This record gives sequence, structure tokens and C-alpha cells, in this order.
Amino acid sequence: MGIAPKNAKVEPVGKKAAAKMARVYLGLGSNIGDRGVNLREALHRLAEQVAIDALSALYETSPLGPPDQPPYLNAVCRGTTEAEPRDLLAFVKEVEHVMGRVPVARWGPRIIDIDILLYDSLILHTSDLTIPHPGIPGRTFVLVPLADIAADLVHPTLGEPVSALLQRLLSDPHEVRRVAEPEEWYPCMK
Repeated sequence: MGIAPKNAKVEPVGKKAAAKMARVYLGLGSNIGDRGVNLREALHRLAEQVAIDALSALYETSPLGPPDQPPYLNAVCRGTTEAEPRDLLAFVKEVEHVMGRVPVARWGPRIIDIDILLYDSLILHTSDLTIPHPGIPGRTFVLVPLADIAADLVHPTLGEPVSALLQRLLSDPHEVRRVAEPEEWYPCMK
């Protein structure tokens, strides 16, 4: 057994180096069943890998895509995670699956939809994951709740704060109506 040099960093045996925590923003939506219950269940399940520290108000929005579907409830949460982006995507997809989401037509109705909006200031483009989420700048149902918790956050690729992106969409035809404050719809955030 050798002796470590005087200034060497020595890790205790059996202890893993502290993982880097990433700040993430996740978009949540539901338009099937009891939408509020679905969103609360999703947050509860997400807490297994994401320490949620901020939550937007709850918004009812008209659907993007086929018009013959019920309105959505949407929210955004902020948290920290040790999961790498691809691992976080796999976890989010598993949460959706466990909650009963089944593949349907693009922008069709769903019991739960969870999108990774931002992951620190990471810019990532792969075949199955793009961060920042490409829909952020054009969707009021994302920008309105995101602005609740991060109005001054600068979009990594556009270089503009969320509040400025939202200003440009105020005439969006997709109505966004505030229906509950965070502590009203998810009491754990008090």
C-alpha cells in the first residue's frame, strides 16, 4: 500500500464523489381525466429524481393541435437533479408511462406531458432530445408559467430573458387563463 503525496486529494474508500447538481425547468400538461390530480401525481413522482424548489401557478390553455380535445392544465416547475440530461429524459418518459400515457397523434390528448425545457444553460441537440426545448419561444402555455418562476432567466440560445420572449406572444391565439396559485393546487409548495 503506497502513501499519497502530501497535497493529493484522497477520496475515502466506498464514497462516491459528489455529483454536480443541475438546475432544470420542466413543463407539465394534462388534458385527460382529472387534470389537476394528474399534475400533482407527476410532481410527486418527479420528486424521486428532481428536488423541486419552485412551481408556477396553474393555467388552463386551449390545446395546440387538433381542436376537438379538452383544454389543458399547464404548469412549470424548477428544481435540481443529479441526473444527466439523457437519464432525466428516460426518467420523465418512465413517469409518463407509469401514469398511463400512450402514444397518440402529435399534439393529441394526453393524461400527462412532461417536457425538459431547460437544463442549466446547456445547449444539446440529439436525435431524441433538444435542450432548450425548441417550443419555448413560441408557446404562451410554456412562457406564461415559466415567467411566474423565472421571468429574468436568459434563454441559452436566444440570449433574451423569458419576459421578453413572452412580450412578443401576447397576441397568441392560444388562451392562457390562470386558475390556481401554486400553494392552492400543490399544497406541498407552501
